[in-house]
Amino acid sequence: MWNWLRAQSFHLVHRHNLIYNACWEDPVCDRALLEFQPHHRVLVISSAGCNALDYLLAGAGEVHAVDLNPRQNYLLEFKAAALRCLDEDDFVALFGRGSSPRAAALIHACRAKLSPAAYRYWLRHVGWFSGQGIRPSFYWHGTNGLFNWLVRNFAQQRGLGSAIDRLLAARDVAEQKTIYDAEIAERLWTPALVWSLNQHTPYLLLGVPWPQRQEIVTQFPGGTAAFSRWCLEGALTRIPLRDNYFWRVSLTGQYTPECCPEYLKPANIARLRDGLLDRLHLHTGSITDYLRTRSQPFDRYILLDHMDWMAWKHRAALADEWSAILATAAPGARVLYRSAGLRVAYLDDLPVCHHDRTVALGPLLRHDPRAADWHPRDRTQIYGSSYLAHLP
Repeated sequence: MWNWLRAQSFHLVHRHNLIYNACWEDPVCDRALLEFQPHHRVLVISSAGCNALDYLLAGAGEVHAVDLNPRQNYLLEFKAAALRCLDEDDFVALFGRGSSPRAAALIHACRAKLSPAAYRYWLRHVGWFSGQGIRPSFYWHGTNGLFNWLVRNFAQQRGLGSAIDRLLAARDVAEQKTIYDAEIAERLWTPALVWSLNQHTPYLLLGVPWPQRQEIVTQFPGGTAAFSRWCLEGALTRIPLRDNYFWRVSLTGQYTPECCPEYLKPANIARLRDGLLDRLHLHTGSITDYLRTRSQPFDRYILLDHMDWMAWKHRAALADEWSAILATAAPGARVLYRSAGLRVAYLDDLPVCHHDRTVALGPLLRHDPRAADWHPRDRTQIYGSSYLAHLP
């Protein structure tokens, strides 16, 4: 009964909403581990589309962005259309600063390059980019953006706004740690915050379903609040913030020219416009259904962390997905995935179809130790573990 109610609450919150307004997987790590080549055909879960664009810039031959949530693909559509239709200043206003007083006109200017559904969606949500109201940035919207805004609001109420600004301007990790320890930690980690982070509601807003939260609860000492603190302190005191655009946008609602994803930099905007966007393909639906329609093999698969929740409630669907991956994998193919858990065991005995036989997935995968080496360098610091699997 409780599991049903939790599943219903997750669907109620996310069924008609944009969840992610920015990607939360570090493409620097992805580039190092996946070593994109011009002949590579890449499949990635769309999320907010930042990394799909990054992989094109990194040299991938084709990027196929797939997502069950049509609103995530509407966002990637909008980014691609804006790259084609808007000048650089307007594009950066929308997706760098998160607002423009001309937002309605800019959406209309992109109409010819948007699907009718995506155009209608952004017209309905033009206020997200207006720069007005209590959430004046696009990056304070969507369920993930709402959570970030609530955290920022809480920090402001605790008198931490100026300390956070100094933290983001720190020269090095040592200065970051000094500011955090002296000015932020004690005032931030109140009993009320710890209590709230041990509840499920914050994770609903972050797009974390109950099964994925359980990965944290069962594997991380201290539960979800301790995990959240470990993640936050990793980002703020163990990783340089000067180029950490993930946490900058979550804490301020905008990027800066010096601290932003690659697709927002002037030279890369020009490269995307000059032909790279022609290699981007979008599909709304499941990975399994998409792969079953493809006749050409794929060289790289980026699955984010979605298997955490599939393994708990949709194990048969996860087995079908991996069967489709194995059936479409080119020689030398690699799969990159992340998890909230400190160790992933749910793939070991997953029954999959391989060469017309049902076998356990685990023995088929050759895991690359470099993923564990790169994991601590991931600027997001929000995952328990990362994996790179070489396919047979």
